[in-house]
Amino acid sequence: MATTVVVPDSVARQLRGLLELEVESAGVLLTRLARAPDGTRKLLVTSFAPVPDEEYATREATGLTITSGGYVPALGQAERERAVPLWFHTHPGSGASPTPSRRDKRVDHELAPLFQLRAESPYYGALILAHDDGKLTFTGHLESAEERSRIDRLMVVGARLELFAHHEDRAADLPALFDRNIRAFGGDVQRVLRALRVAVVGCGGTGSSVAEQLVRLGVREFILLDPDVLAESNITRLYGSTSRDVGRPKVEVLADHLRRISPDCVVEAVASMATVEAAARDLVAADIIFGCTDDNAGRLVLSRLAYYMLIPVIDCGVLLTNDLGGHINGIHGRVTALHPGAACLVCRGRIDLARASSELLTPEERNRRVDEGYAPALEGVEPAVVSYTTLVAATAVAELIERLTGYGGEPVPSEILLRIHDREISTNTASPQERHYCDPSAGKLGKGDTDPFLEQTWAA
Repeated sequence: MATTVVVPDSVARQLRGLLELEVESAGVLLTRLARAPDGTRKLLVTSFAPVPDEEYATREATGLTITSGGYVPALGQAERERAVPLWFHTHPGSGASPTPSRRDKRVDHELAPLFQLRAESPYYGALILAHDDGKLTFTGHLESAEERSRIDRLMVVGARLELFAHHEDRAADLPALFDRNIRAFGGDVQRVLRALRVAVVGCGGTGSSVAEQLVRLGVREFILLDPDVLAESNITRLYGSTSRDVGRPKVEVLADHLRRISPDCVVEAVASMATVEAAARDLVAADIIFGCTDDNAGRLVLSRLAYYMLIPVIDCGVLLTNDLGGHINGIHGRVTALHPGAACLVCRGRIDLARASSELLTPEERNRRVDEGYAPALEGVEPAVVSYTTLVAATAVAELIERLTGYGGEPVPSEILLRIHDREISTNTASPQERHYCDPSAGKLGKGDTDPFLEQTWAA
């Protein structure tokens, strides 16, 4: 499976700044490993330590030499943080190739044992960054005593989303099928959509609409997560379902539908909840997650995944309210983007923590605590209408496209609120609360593999 380096946009800005210089620049990227059950491996960048100016012995457009003081302090930090250090340098000038020179390969051979020893890491990695008229290009590898593998992809996450393939990978041909898309946002974005692995958590009205729009846009790899089977009342909203599907797992119904639209679509259908550790670990393989679940406990997991694993999450919610006469008096939609620099769902107050705790209890224990006044009673089935779930899903998918293309300008809002009954849309931003896990000062961004997973308690 692919190895991806995931870079928060705050670090990416530092690296782009070095590319603007006319001479080579270098430093150490500190990363944490994240592994998915399918073998997908990610190197999550937590910080960048550039070589101080005084530690360059020579620095030219075609090469550099540095003293050990340029990287040894960063290796000490890597040891303290149990991080994997990546030796980084640039090949400056528009159109320069990031292919390693013979000297680069010799330097890697010399640095690898030192980096592993000083950082007490089984791994050594290297990344070379260049650009072609501002578009990043790269090469890189990761090695240990047992293996040496290529770094296949570089992903930048933040208010904007970028994905770059290894310099040696030929740009995929674009079929005429996507001609209208390409006319709208260009071939590069279309290739990114093809390369993205998207998870949809919750495969009901909103989730199935999200998935259908994505596959028609060109996404070809999905992880679908939902524990429920299709009920007769779901047919009015779940795209691709018919009366013949009643009783089948929703993920299987939706997976079949996506494959009918695109036979080359790769779909992993997981009939489980995000609150089950094994299922949550499956989500580590995703590049982006659409949260379409209506439970608070599941949203807690997705909220942590966004920051611990640097996986952008676009979370959706739809709420219909009735008056005493049973008539609709409120239709509300919400689309919230979770990424480095934006507040999580907890900081935003979008999760009822008491209700989330109650959702994790067994039915017997929940009823006992409700009777004793220690847990809130869970509400019954909420009203839902396909028109409104589809509207919110379209808004969520449009957010992905906007973050790939940047058509909306700056600053990018991190939440959209739809008051459909009033025909009003508003946007807002929110910053992380101090020291909360979504706040960079807490040291949780890109923490990767932890024990316990996501540093939270899981049900047995």
